[in-house]
Amino acid sequence: MVDASPITPHHMDPAGGCPHAANARLLAQRTVVPVVLPGGVDGMAVLGHAALKEFLAHPDVAKDARHFAALREGRIAKGWPLMTFATVAGMTTADGDDHRRLRSLVSQAFTARRVEGMRQWIEELTDALLDDLAAAAAKEGGVSDLRRHFAMPLPMGVISELLGVGPEHRNRLHDLSNLVVATDLGPEQALAANRELVAILASVAAARAERPGDDLTSALIAARDEAGSRLSEQELVGTLLIMIIAGHETTLNLITNAVRALCAHPDERAKVVTGAASWSDVVEETLRWDSPVSYFPFRYPVRDLTVDGTLIPQGTPVLAGYSAAGRDQGAHGREADRFDVTRARGNTGPRHLSLGHGAHFCLGAPLARLEATIALEQLFTRFPDLDLAVVESELPRHAGFVGNSVGTLPVRLARRASVRTDAKRG
Repeated sequence: MVDASPITPHHMDPAGGCPHAANARLLAQRTVVPVVLPGGVDGMAVLGHAALKEFLAHPDVAKDARHFAALREGRIAKGWPLMTFATVAGMTTADGDDHRRLRSLVSQAFTARRVEGMRQWIEELTDALLDDLAAAAAKEGGVSDLRRHFAMPLPMGVISELLGVGPEHRNRLHDLSNLVVATDLGPEQALAANRELVAILASVAAARAERPGDDLTSALIAARDEAGSRLSEQELVGTLLIMIIAGHETTLNLITNAVRALCAHPDERAKVVTGAASWSDVVEETLRWDSPVSYFPFRYPVRDLTVDGTLIPQGTPVLAGYSAAGRDQGAHGREADRFDVTRARGNTGPRHLSLGHGAHFCLGAPLARLEATIALEQLFTRFPDLDLAVVESELPRHAGFVGNSVGTLPVRLARRASVRTDAKRG
């Protein structure tokens, strides 16, 4: 039965902000809601856990932008801030045989054996970055930006190593990735960021073509050059773009959000310290409670589709509301908005969807989980007194409504001397 009762479309804030209050308000009305995207483009968002799980795996839902009615009809302006999400050539915009072909070419880098084989190297990189974090704090009065000095360079270093991207490109690739996933850019800035990102990745591909190595880019180039052209030049660069953005932005947000959650919930942090919960538990609860991706663009019904009683017209651009689904009380109980690192233990209910579901489930999920688990364990083992240097409300939010995190994370690695004195007196 279709719910035809009117509901005011939710205007997506291009500047982003914390999504949870709006998610709760929208979920109280319906699990699938109309939204207005930047530029006045009409869309929909699927917010409820069960509705999202159904939608993500539905056979009549596509990823290819040829199914995006407004784009096909020329109603989307050049420089639209979400254009890259819709049109980049790669796994995230492919369906059927094309999706399976592209995914199979990349999957070799993310087998369980290869990911586990990276553990020692990731541990060593983490240890070196913690040295950098401590050095930065020593120069800055005991406070340093954990996001800048630790949470970003760790996943960027890992994905760059996998792709064969040199250190000279990494900071700029991160800055450009931030711009590409932002939803508040003007047309000229959006086009310029996309052009520069593509140019850098094309130069990386050209360098690997001249000097192949034991990296994924070299393997993709070999596939491109095989008889039958299994990979076009556009798909090669598009795949690198997807890998760079997805390979570090989500893990960066995951680590950042986990540290914020543990600092805000000392009782939950104590559970890990005492062994009542594991660092892996922290990662899974963070993925559910504060998903690193809030609203991911886009999927398109190839026919009029009814999801949980709400009609989604054919060709509508649909956002996957991961942050909303993670706190859906219908799936996770009346205390879904409570951070509880032991939630998954003995829980037979549904797990989170923050790494996707169905054919497009995140290929790098095992690597992201490994990186975040190692990062958190080594961070809090080395700095057991780590705490935020400002109150949570003062942290600037990540730009845009796609990524879900904060822009900086100033932390104090050790308690102030006065705090330690007071503790001794107590």
